[in-house]
Amino acid sequence: MILIGLAGWGDHDDLYPDGTPAGDKLKVYSRHFPVVEVDSSFYAVQPERNIAKWLRDTPGHFSFVFKAYQGMTGHARGKLPYATADEMFDSFHLSIGPVHRAGRLKAVLFQYPPWFDCCKKHVELLKRTRERMGDVPVALEFRHQSWFRPAYIEKTLAFMEREGWIHSICDEPQAGEGSVPTVERVTSHTRTIVRFHGRNAEGWNRQGKRDEWRAVRYLYRYSEAELEEWKARLIRLEKQCEEICVLFNNNSGGDAASNAKQLQQMLGQEPEPLPPSQIELDS
Repeated sequence: MILIGLAGWGDHDDLYPDGTPAGDKLKVYSRHFPVVEVDSSFYAVQPERNIAKWLRDTPGHFSFVFKAYQGMTGHARGKLPYATADEMFDSFHLSIGPVHRAGRLKAVLFQYPPWFDCCKKHVELLKRTRERMGDVPVALEFRHQSWFRPAYIEKTLAFMEREGWIHSICDEPQAGEGSVPTVERVTSHTRTIVRFHGRNAEGWNRQGKRDEWRAVRYLYRYSEAELEEWKARLIRLEKQCEEICVLFNNNSGGDAASNAKQLQQMLGQEPEPLPPSQIELDS
């Protein structure tokens, strides 16, 4: 099975009728796509009230991929709001617990920073992190090329499979050490994640404030030919595991939703369109 969704639901303006309240957007989003990546959990562990609302606003078959909190992946700068790592992980477990218990959690995505290279210290950290996550499904995405260099790629994939990490396969610019190639290999026979970040090589390494940086980094629209190439890849991957979760993150220019719809159509998935005049948020 191939499930297609987007990274976040708040910024995809072409999905929503004019005037749709922010609090109703996930409800509308879930009529277009069966899965979503929650990126707000990267910036802060989400409170119980948010999780409860998201579960209420979506049908029972709808599922979530939560990004790991930035303090858990080494992105955070400055003092964390937790006294210890154990406290931080316990807080995250409590946050996602209702989604996990409802059977609607596809994975917690640990996307590590570009400076997280392949070395013994980081391998040991990944082992400890996996232990801390217990029975929660976890996906792993690297941003440093060293993990997939010829000398290490097989060892990296074997380690992920042995330790129980779902492979988050990337389509992203090849822009130096802070990017990884597309490695078409699964490490779990249950699930694989594929994330589309665009191919804007110039914007990928752009420095600046977060809002300015995000405005260019994921500025890319996939062509029909590029999506056709991925259709063939996804069909091959589907033969290796039960489920593929595809997440489009190329939304600096608002292209993620339309590219996701294109891929849905290519794969024979054609959800009923929702004309703005017919959308009833409370139905």
